[in-house]
Amino acid sequence: MRHLGIAALAVFILLPLVQAILLSFTATLPTDAVAAGSIGLMNYGNVLAEPELRAAMLNSLIYVVLNVALCISIGLPAAYALARYRFTGDRHFLLMILAFRVTPPVVLSLPIFILFSQFGLVNSPVGIALVHCLFNLPVAIWILESFIRAVPREFDETAYLDGHTGPSFFFRHLIPQIAPGIGVAAFFCFIFSWVEVVFARILTVTGGKPITMAIQAMFSFQTDIGMVMAMTCLSLVPGVAMIWFVRNHLARGFTLRA
Repeated sequence: MRHLGIAALAVFILLPLVQAILLSFTATLPTDAVAAGSIGLMNYGNVLAEPELRAAMLNSLIYVVLNVALCISIGLPAAYALARYRFTGDRHFLLMILAFRVTPPVVLSLPIFILFSQFGLVNSPVGIALVHCLFNLPVAIWILESFIRAVPREFDETAYLDGHTGPSFFFRHLIPQIAPGIGVAAFFCFIFSWVEVVFARILTVTGGKPITMAIQAMFSFQTDIGMVMAMTCLSLVPGVAMIWFVRNHLARGFTLRA
C-alpha cells in the first residue's frame, strides 16, 4: 500500500513535467512548413532563432551567477564572524536578517526601483543580481554559519599555529572543510534567484528581461504552446546542471545538518 501511494505521488508530481516535455516537441500552431501535431525539434529551433529569447537566457545566467558569487563571497566571512566571535546582539542580528528574508518582496519594490533608477541599475542583470543578493544573503549566512560552527575552534587555532594567515586559512583549510555547506548555500541562492519574478518584472521595464519574463511575454491571444513549453524546458537545464554539479555536496550537507 505504501509503494502504491509513493507511485501515485510520483505520477502526480512528474505528470505536468512529462506533458511539458512532450508538448515541447509538438507543433501546436500550424505553419506553411509544419502541420499541427508534428513531432520534432522545430519549437527549440524557433526559440533559439529569436534574439530576444536568447538574450533573456543570457541575462538570467548572468544575474544568477553574479548573485551566487556575491552571496558566497560576502556570506562566508560574515558567517565566520558570527560563528567564531561573540558580540552584543550577535544572535539577535542573525534573527533579524532571517526575518528580513521573509519580508514580502513587493513591500520593498517601490523604494528599490527608485533607488536603482537613480544609480542606473534598471534594465540591467546587475541590478537584479544585487537585489536578489539582498534577499539571498541572509540565507547564505545562516547556512554557512551553522556549518562553520560545527567545525571545532581547535581547527582554526592549529592552522594559525602552523603559520597560516587569514586568507591562507580560509582558502586552504576552511573552505575545503565546509564545502558541503557552500554547496547547499549556492544551491538555494541559485534556485531562489532563478525562479524569482517580482523584482525581475519591476527592474526590467524595457530591457534586460530574464527568462521568466520572456516566458510570460510569449503568452498572447494566439499562444504557441509548443514554443512556450520548449522555452520552459530550456529554463530547467541550468537548474538541473546546478544540481548535478553540487549533488555530492548537497547530499553531504543535508546529512551533516541532520
